[in-house]
Amino acid sequence: MAMMGSSGNGSNEDVKSSSMLKAEAPLRLVPMALGISALVLMLKNSQTNDFGSLSYSDLGAFRYLVHANGICAGYSLVSAIVVAMPRPSTLSVAWTFFCLDQVLTYGILAAGTVSLEVLFLANKGDSAITWSAACGSFGAFCHRATTSVMITFLGVACYVVLSLISSYKLFSRYDAPVDSPGKGIEIATFQG
Repeated sequence: MAMMGSSGNGSNEDVKSSSMLKAEAPLRLVPMALGISALVLMLKNSQTNDFGSLSYSDLGAFRYLVHANGICAGYSLVSAIVVAMPRPSTLSVAWTFFCLDQVLTYGILAAGTVSLEVLFLANKGDSAITWSAACGSFGAFCHRATTSVMITFLGVACYVVLSLISSYKLFSRYDAPVDSPGKGIEIATFQG
């Protein structure tokens, strides 16, 4: 596949690429810091009182949130290192970043959304299934969990921006695949 812009705009594209590279590497470190802070906050989240004890590990959604934040933080570190290395971008590297950014964006979004739903039920309860509001009894736990989920959604916003950058880098730099002249698109028509 040929790179687009190989005509007279080479130096202009290099300047754009260089400035995007300088912005992308630090931007990939931001969700790492957010993921680690949300992870540590949730890992230390437990409360014991007269009603019993509650820990993040008691709820599957919060365990999922911890694992998702850890995976995203690790990916952010590795991808920042790879992006910071000065080397030519290839089609396979662009596709790899695009796909991984998409997968991790949706993964961390799912973890944050599921945890937010659990927090909603912990705050409001659900009388239809006799789930009482737990945040009245475990307020400190719910406050720390809410903070962790909010930090996670800041990380989601960073991953959305990274996904946009990786899709821009992929789809603006490389030409579309060349169609085979012998193959055409067949369109079915229906008689009415």
